[in-house]
Amino acid sequence: MSATAAAPIPSILLELQRTLQSVDEQQVDKLADHITEAGAIFVAGAGRSGLMMRAFAMRLMHLGLRSYVVGETVTPGIAAGDLLLIGSGSGETKGLVSMALKAQSMQANVAAITVVPESSIGKLASTLVHVPAATKEAGTTAASIQPMGSLFEQSMLLILDAVILRLMERTGQHANAMFGNHANLE
Repeated sequence: MSATAAAPIPSILLELQRTLQSVDEQQVDKLADHITEAGAIFVAGAGRSGLMMRAFAMRLMHLGLRSYVVGETVTPGIAAGDLLLIGSGSGETKGLVSMALKAQSMQANVAAITVVPESSIGKLASTLVHVPAATKEAGTTAASIQPMGSLFEQSMLLILDAVILRLMERTGQHANAMFGNHANLE
């Protein structure tokens, strides 16, 4: 058994540390700016990336922001001044590219979190956070001991949690106040 297989958590933590230290903090700040300025925030992603985006929409709701997950039955239409935030490792998922184009046609802003800034979604985004991680697609430059896009997905969740901390600071909100927006019918 390899040392990595015997102790995967320290190896995963090292990968996350290496990846997150390479993320441009100015890009993260710019994303927080766009969220603050948006009328409503729509999030989208496919597969596990989509799950990370759903978690982010929940935290935005806890902050009292109008946030929606694209594809849910209660999600309204996007409008001018709104923000569509897409999480996509490859930046080439066809359905997500179509969403970005539609959002732009409605004069909404598009932001992206991706491994590939020069991807179709990356080129459509006015705000981009580049995550130098491996994706499930072959040919990405970053190596990972983890399968498929795990490193990207984990990194994206932590980056989005950092955005929440920035938004909490900007709005003067604390976790106790946010708990007032937590689901209570469970």
